[in-house]
Amino acid sequence: MKKVEAIIKPFRVDDVRAALLEVGITGMTLSEVKGFGRQKGHTELYRGAEYTVDFLPKAKLEIIIGDEQVDTCIETIQKSAHTGKIGDGKIFVTSVERVIRIRTGEEGNEAI
Repeated sequence: MKKVEAIIKPFRVDDVRAALLEVGITGMTLSEVKGFGRQKGHTELYRGAEYTVDFLPKAKLEIIIGDEQVDTCIETIQKSAHTGKIGDGKIFVTSVERVIRIRTGEEGNEAI
């Protein structure tokens, strides 16, 4: 099993979610996060004063899937989150040792 974490632009969440549902990936967790990468924030003007916004709003999707779905999941996120502009995000894939469904006690792929 793998955990796929995708940090994407917030306005792309609905498109990514819909695309993942189309390929059969149904379970995911969404968190609103803030961060920056190469774009290093930006400058804004508020009531005549200029200030720097270091951390930009992002959305973090966390998905636990079987090994056989990883490539499909990554390709789907890449296609649906892509805008071609800086700050499109990143995808991280890590191994998951164990998954347990609390309600039934099921483990492994049955618990996903």
